Amino acid sequence: MTGRAVPLHRSLLVRLLATSMLIAACAVAATAWLTVQLTTRAVTQEQSRTLASDTDVYDAIIAYAAEHDRWDGVDALVRRQAELTGTRIALTTPDRVLIAASSPDAPAAVAASDVPTATVDPLRLDRGVVRADSGLIDARAVGPYRLTGAERDRLRRYADIQAACLRRANLIAEVVELPGGRPVLREVTGEPPPITPCDPTALTEPVESERKPLRELTTLTAACLERWLGADVRFTITPEFTPRYDEAPPDADRDRRVRECIEDARREQLRPYVAPPALLFVTGPSAPETAPVTLSAANTMRIAGTAALILLVTLAVTVVAGRRLVRPLRALTEAAHRPADRQEPVPVTTRDEIGYLAAAFNDLSARRQALEQQRKAMVNDIAHELRTPLTNIRTWLETARDGAVEVDQEVLDLLVEESVLLHHVVDDLRDIAALEAGSLRVHPEPTYVRDLLEQLVEAHRGPVRLDAGPHDPEIDVDPVRLRQIVGNLVSNAIRHTPAGGTVTVRLEMRPGRMVVSVTDTGPGIAAADLHRVFDRFWRADTSRTRATGGSGLGLPIARQLARAHGGDITVTSVPGHGATFTVILPAASVVGGDGTDVGQH
Repeated sequence: MTGRAVPLHRSLLVRLLATSMLIAACAVAATAWLTVQLTTRAVTQEQSRTLASDTDVYDAIIAYAAEHDRWDGVDALVRRQAELTGTRIALTTPDRVLIAASSPDAPAAVAASDVPTATVDPLRLDRGVVRADSGLIDARAVGPYRLTGAERDRLRRYADIQAACLRRANLIAEVVELPGGRPVLREVTGEPPPITPCDPTALTEPVESERKPLRELTTLTAACLERWLGADVRFTITPEFTPRYDEAPPDADRDRRVRECIEDARREQLRPYVAPPALLFVTGPSAPETAPVTLSAANTMRIAGTAALILLVTLAVTVVAGRRLVRPLRALTEAAHRPADRQEPVPVTTRDEIGYLAAAFNDLSARRQALEQQRKAMVNDIAHELRTPLTNIRTWLETARDGAVEVDQEVLDLLVEESVLLHHVVDDLRDIAALEAGSLRVHPEPTYVRDLLEQLVEAHRGPVRLDAGPHDPEIDVDPVRLRQIVGNLVSNAIRHTPAGGTVTVRLEMRPGRMVVSVTDTGPGIAAADLHRVFDRFWRADTSRTRATGGSGLGLPIARQLARAHGGDITVTSVPGHGATFTVILPAASVVGGDGTDVGQH
């Protein structure tokens, strides 16, 4: 995890900031919501009360306008509505000339800049105030269509007969009397049978009082259609002011135009029978200028309850977020307190800084365990490597002291050989320690590499041969350490090369580097063991006899020396076909033995 940056969306800082912002946003949103709810409720209640009062006043004055052709006598109605609704009412002409007022100060409410509550005209109802959806002409504006008492009674009896007939046919119908006195049937519910003896259509036929005004209405409507359509549409108008066509009904657009013309004709016909248009102003009662604004007990409790709820939600969110953040830290603390021999990986449950810390802790624990195992193995290996020569020396010395053998030249040579081996192991351990501590220095100097390799091959003789090409490059390298590097590789290759096999030392020059490879024809190295070749005291032969391997420190020392030069050693092998160890060292300027620069060849 080293060097990796935590993604911004997983950062612990961002998550803490987001949690704080979420809590703050919830608090602000809850406060705003409560304020809006309380304000909306208060405004809605006030608007409903005001609208209800305005509608009551408007409906009463519209009724008066529909039944009278002048505004004379409306003062009493205005004052009575003001008392019932607790408002101030003023009625003016369209030019804002006062017609009637509920109080002496009402004219102050009809200044030129004020907006009227509604326009009072029974022939053009104000949709913003009217309750019923019965068209734009008030049904109470009857005009010349009012029936006589005899006509009303006759139609009522016929309507009752037809309603009873419909009820027997499973249709529930009621008789409704229009403002002009005409009764009509309104079907409520029921499924009619396919054939019924009832005939309510006679109720739609005009009576004597309606024929003349209907003819006048038809004439006015025809004139309107002539202006709009330029065509003759044959129809009659029913007492309910709907068209009845003599032929097939026209298309929807023409039918809509006919109905609009009927409505316009009715306005023209009824205008002399209703009061002229007026402006209605309805305002609330005057209130003291210093009236205090206070919260009700219910609203105070709502605010207190909402605040408590916000605190509880904030506490819950904080506890949940805090426990989620602290849980992995506690796991890390407990793992750090465990003994070294009982270390276990800490689960990585997040991808933020804490997750990276847990992963780093696991990696550190794994490396610690690996180092501890390596230390134990190294102590065992050192003890094993030193025990064998020391045991041999002690055995021969005790035997000679007891007189069991004669100390001759052969015994002395054996003791010297064991001492040299012991000294070699100690030197290797010293080199490893110096390399790992960084205290071992190399001393580069111009060196003819081919001459050095020829001397090395000559020293080993036997199956070793050199393949160096036509040139003898001169590069800056520590000749002693280079000889030690290649010598360790050659010695290792000879030990693993059977009789009749060969060891090839090959020198190549590549751009900016020198490559020396040592290839043997031995049994090779298994793929699973390639990564362990450069481990200290590791041998492919697990029996650990020197017949199949040296001290187990040669290859690690060789790699460390190569790296001290700024290079490295790699290994490749195919089991049964030998192994190749390759030394790669930097060579910025390479000069051949004949003076030719071969650095870029």
